Amino acid sequence: MPEHNTILSGKKFSITLDRLCYQLIENHGKFINSAIIGLQPRGIYLAQALQQRLNTILAPIKVPYGELDTTFHRDDFRTHKGPLIPSSQKMELVVENKNIIFVDDVLYTGRSIRAGMDALLDFGRPASVELLVLVDRIYSRQLPIEPNYIGLQVDTRASQKVKVNWKAAGEEDSVWLMTE
Repeated sequence: MPEHNTILSGKKFSITLDRLCYQLIENHGKFINSAIIGLQPRGIYLAQALQQRLNTILAPIKVPYGELDTTFHRDDFRTHKGPLIPSSQKMELVVENKNIIFVDDVLYTGRSIRAGMDALLDFGRPASVELLVLVDRIYSRQLPIEPNYIGLQVDTRASQKVKVNWKAAGEEDSVWLMTE
């Protein structure tokens, strides 16, 4: 049975989300030309939490939001043995010339982010793309991708896994480091 250590939970988890929101406000103001896009499947939980907090902080402003599926843009999609089942996609916003903030829960190899950039181009050409992650697994990148906003950096081994739990998915908001 794998062992796990909780590396972020409770009040610190909440403070981390607040800090990320205020960093976004510092750089994007009232989000007039900016939008948040959560990457499916697990980045949407973080993106939804950030959008809700930003909407409260910036009320009555509603931060533009979308959810992007990258299933068929991944470089490994042809290697799956069974049929691929894409996640839902909610992209009811204009991407053209917008400042886009990609949101994902964990940055590991960078391949999901690369797939997200490819998928985003189906909706137009953004002015810029930034990356916000809750957990940055440093020293594990396979592609030259680095986040602009980081909740927590962890140095992990390849045999370890980072798991983010969300209240919105029926669990307690927390981050675990799991070792096989």
